[in-house]
Amino acid sequence: MARNQKDFFYYKAKDEGYRSRAAYKLQQINIKHNVIIPDSTVVDLGAAPGGWLQAAKELSGGRVVGVDLQKIKPIEGVDTIKGDITKEATLEKIEEIIGEHGADTVICDAAPNLSGNWNLDHARSIDLSYSALDVAKKLLIPGGNFVVKVFQGDLFKELLDEIKRNFVYVKSFTPKASRKQSAEIYVIAKKFITTSIEKGQEYDIEILDIGEKGDGIAKIDDLVIFVKHGRISQHVRVCIREVHPNFAFADIIEPVK
Repeated sequence: MARNQKDFFYYKAKDEGYRSRAAYKLQQINIKHNVIIPDSTVVDLGAAPGGWLQAAKELSGGRVVGVDLQKIKPIEGVDTIKGDITKEATLEKIEEIIGEHGADTVICDAAPNLSGNWNLDHARSIDLSYSALDVAKKLLIPGGNFVVKVFQGDLFKELLDEIKRNFVYVKSFTPKASRKQSAEIYVIAKKFITTSIEKGQEYDIEILDIGEKGDGIAKIDDLVIFVKHGRISQHVRVCIREVHPNFAFADIIEPVK
């Protein structure tokens, strides 16, 4: 096979000791979106053969854990688990390794076994992505990041909307190392939200304090709510305008009598 542009990253990976061209995809994702920071804990779901694990270890330098149904050939400084990410026993093994801190970033470059039937393969890809999201929600620290590969198709928007409900920042991205003929796309999700409070919800609250920028401060459960034009001791109905991992912004709808 000639060293043409189509195979550039394949041969580059061979030359530079990466297990797959996928290593460059993660590097390019990180250059654009900074999902893995130095000394962070990273969990890679569907990690075999290990290209993303190699790149993740280089980017983080911290604890990196790879999980796959197949056994992953050892990588120096990386923990690996042979297991099914949909099984509770596998999740428990991951939690034992990463400890109470949790994961700063969960990544997933896994793809389903392809049948050649596009609708079926797309549906399987979406289902796998939902499984990865479920694991990420259990492992991520507040404000953590998530990256998942998806095959584009009719079900993609529904998945994207679900991810948006759980993260502040969500974008789609195709790295240059992806093959041009591939239908794969990566969803980049940052700043994991652990609260059940969502944008557009309404609440009756009391303003408890005033912040440095003059906004009223209230609390819903343990989440701090900044209320525009709020005044101390005011009882108001608010609409949540924006949600972040540790706080939210809201606007006053009307006073509460």
